[in-house]
Amino acid sequence: MTASKDLLSKTRGQSTYQAILAAIRDGIYRPGDPLREEEVAARLSVSRTPVREALGRLQEKGLLEAAPGRGVAVSILSMRQIFELYAMREELEGIVARYAARHATEAEIANLERLNAQFAAAADDPKLAAQWNRQFHARLYDAARNRYLRQAVEDLQETIALLPDTTFIQEGRTATATQEHVSIMEAIRQRDAEGAEKAAVDHIKAALEVRLIITKTDS
Repeated sequence: MTASKDLLSKTRGQSTYQAILAAIRDGIYRPGDPLREEEVAARLSVSRTPVREALGRLQEKGLLEAAPGRGVAVSILSMRQIFELYAMREELEGIVARYAARHATEAEIANLERLNAQFAAAADDPKLAAQWNRQFHARLYDAARNRYLRQAVEDLQETIALLPDTTFIQEGRTATATQEHVSIMEAIRQRDAEGAEKAAVDHIKAALEVRLIITKTDS
């Protein structure tokens, strides 16, 4: 295989991986749903080879699990795993905010404010609010100026995709999260690293509380 074909294969495999991950995040594939190579390939209009590779990667990362009949299904997180996931989110998001308080430019802070305004305006559309929220946090990761921290957070975000539904389906959650974002941004603007970290940790704690309410409602 030539270098160009090899690169094309890797690009196709990565795009297929991201497409399946997005489908899990968007609830097209929900926890417990089986994923069949033929169906996924047809849906994404690709051959079965990149699908097989993507499903293998997702299974290695724990996002898919073995299912009866030699297939795979979207993993279902236990309550213990949810607590562990949010414990890591508290730690990592806290560090992100602390680093952002040291490195964020005024332009980046202004952009965070713009994204937060868009997020607040999407209060009646939980899916859209979740998209703006991901944009807000992604720009925070940029502002932290640490590639290894960003990689760790992004790996964690992939597992978060396994959580069914967004916490923004809870009435009033978008409004309270908007204010929590404001607290993070104010600390960053003041170059208060400890304050930014605390605001970010409080933000994730609040998100966990809502997640538990949603989980109990669904059980």
